[in-house]
Amino acid sequence: MEQTVVSELPPLAREQAVLDLADFDEVVRLYRQRVFRFLLASLRDRETAENLTQDCFLRAYMARAHFRGDSSLSTWLMKIAMNLLRDHLRSKRLRFWTKTRETALDPIDVSDWVPDGRSSPEAELIARRQVGHVWQAVNQLPPKQRSVFVLRFVEEMELKEIAETTGMNPSTVKTHLYRALAAVRGSMGGKL
Repeated sequence: MEQTVVSELPPLAREQAVLDLADFDEVVRLYRQRVFRFLLASLRDRETAENLTQDCFLRAYMARAHFRGDSSLSTWLMKIAMNLLRDHLRSKRLRFWTKTRETALDPIDVSDWVPDGRSSPEAELIARRQVGHVWQAVNQLPPKQRSVFVLRFVEEMELKEIAETTGMNPSTVKTHLYRALAAVRGSMGGKL
C-alpha cells in the first residue's frame, strides 16, 4: 500500500516524503516544540497539551505510509494536532477539564514568552499585564478564531499554511483572523 501512495507523487516530492519520514525520531525532534506550543497556547493546560502532542506524533507515525507530500511535513503534523485539539474540545466526557483550563496555566506564566530585552522591572510588569490581558481576550474568542489567531501569532504560520492546516478557505482564514484581531484590540481598549 505504501508503494501505491508514494508512487503517485512526482519523483522529487516522492523522494522528499520518504526522506522526511525515514527517521521518525528526527521528525519528532524537529517538530515537537512547534506542535506543543500550538496545543499549549490553544488549551492553556500543560498536561493536556503534552498528551495531545504525544498523540499527534503517534498518529503521524501510524499514518506515515499515507503521507502523500501534498503539503509540507510541518503542515501535515499541525493538521493532525488541529484535529486532535478539535476532538478534545468536542469530547463531552472531558468537559470538566475544559472548564478548568483557565486555571491550569496562569496568564502570567505565558508572559515569559515575551522577549526580555533587558527591560526595567516596571516595564516587565506592564508587559506581563498586557500579555495577560491579550490571553484573556484570546480565551474569549470562538474556537475557530482562537485557532487561527494562535497559528498566526504564536506559530507564525502564513495564511496559506493556516488554511491548509485548518481545512478552511484562505478567505475564511482572513475573516477569522480579522475578527479575532478586532475582538482582541477591542478588549484591550485600542492599546494594541
